[in-house]
Amino acid sequence: MHILSSYSPVEEVDGMCKDRQKARWAHAFLYPEIHKEKDCRKFPSFIPLSLRIKAMSYTAAVERLYALGQELAPAPDRIAGTISGKDSLHTRRKFDLDQMRLLATALGHPEHAFPSVLIAGTNGKGSTAAMLSSILRAAGHRVGLYTSPHLSRVNERIQINGVEISDEDFARLYFRVDEVGSALVTAGKLPHPPSFFEAITTLAFLYFSEQQVELAVLEVGLGGRLDATNIVEPLLSVITDISIDHTEWLGLTLTEIAREKAGILRRNGVLVTLSQHPEANQVLGEVAIELGVIGINAAEYLPPHDASAWGAAYSVSVLGERVELAPPLAGTHQHRNVALAVAAAVELCNRHGYKLNAEAVATGVRATRWPARLERFSLGIGQSLGIGQAGALLPEVLLDVAHNPAGAWTLRSALSADPKSGPRTLVFGCMQDKAYAEMAQILFPIFDHVVVTPVDSPRTSHAEDLLAVAEAVGVPATAADTALDALRLALKRTPPEGQVVCAGSIYLAGPLRAWLQKQLQEELQARQAGSNPR
Repeated sequence: MHILSSYSPVEEVDGMCKDRQKARWAHAFLYPEIHKEKDCRKFPSFIPLSLRIKAMSYTAAVERLYALGQELAPAPDRIAGTISGKDSLHTRRKFDLDQMRLLATALGHPEHAFPSVLIAGTNGKGSTAAMLSSILRAAGHRVGLYTSPHLSRVNERIQINGVEISDEDFARLYFRVDEVGSALVTAGKLPHPPSFFEAITTLAFLYFSEQQVELAVLEVGLGGRLDATNIVEPLLSVITDISIDHTEWLGLTLTEIAREKAGILRRNGVLVTLSQHPEANQVLGEVAIELGVIGINAAEYLPPHDASAWGAAYSVSVLGERVELAPPLAGTHQHRNVALAVAAAVELCNRHGYKLNAEAVATGVRATRWPARLERFSLGIGQSLGIGQAGALLPEVLLDVAHNPAGAWTLRSALSADPKSGPRTLVFGCMQDKAYAEMAQILFPIFDHVVVTPVDSPRTSHAEDLLAVAEAVGVPATAADTALDALRLALKRTPPEGQVVCAGSIYLAGPLRAWLQKQLQEELQARQAGSNPR
């Protein structure tokens, strides 16, 4: 029996109203899309207050979502970016897929209503997902894209053909998931309401099902084996580069972590990947053989080793044609993500009949938008921002979401290949449960100065810890109270020919990117007003 699905009879509305007519009205209140009555304000006063609160308000939906349990609360004894003690691997809640499957069953299994591709890995999975989605869109397909986390708004995580889910749809579907979860808890089928990630993943499945996407590209949130996305039956499984991260949940070694990532593989399925660390290769190979998985090596879509890290096009052969690929995402690491996306698209064409040609591949790669990945901002004159002297130019700002040691090495490599010269200042903020000491050892020495800051999360690292790390590696550092204060300070102390780099966490990049975009927009409007006087 499907609890509170769009097709459930009104008597299944969790005992909200004993009277059948009142129950019918209550059901219409929850699901106006399948009832003629659209104005909730016209509903009689007997409808329970709990349902009135769920009046399809986007603000209320987001507030309720953020109030749910967080999967990544730090372990109690995590100190200074390391785990101390052999018995310290504590998690906030038990992770398994049984609860996610119960929730999906109650909603009519929306995850089975569309074909999908699952993408796991430590770094690069979001970029790969965005590029695969863009390629398929360029070929004319209707594609859902689910990614995490978001930079500015939670809606960013759920898109169809590059358009985020609307506030109205988000609220409507969230409250549907919330009501189902509450009913399952009341019935004793769930021990607690769905977590943040379980709820929003289910919401995405409902949305893609309703919108009848031809394919959903799903980025795994954490690990793979026990991730909420892993209840789908993917046409392909893609695994990007694997490195050490989330050790308190995935294991302390690369072998353990790779095994968790390999949990997205299916018996007799298809794996698209690239050769990587020998430990990870061995695990992926063992699991693939055990399951009879067909392995696809994306190496044929990699560029020559001397390809530029900063935007130069390169030629590869796709579907029997030579084509120029020009990824807009900087860094040589993105060449690997492009190769994985292209290989996955070709497999969808060859094995599953999705229409595709070489031109669509080139167009899709070129059209990919995936912000805060080595993203450049030039703010121009600093006087308008209250920064620097009158008429003085501001340095370039480079924004990146590097948030673990592997990401830090990737960022350092990209900066070493950047033709930009001049002094560099780093704005750095990260999570307390990340290996921030190791990240600092990788990044801090290549900067003239570091400004450390907390990020907007209860899991944020503390300024005193980051300052201590900076002192240990011998790099001058200053603390700021907020990320915006840190950026302003970095802009003031860096000359115009220099560069300010912001990295360490997506929770740092998100707010700073929003502010930078706002400044650019205001500067553009001021320039236009000046050139078009009344």
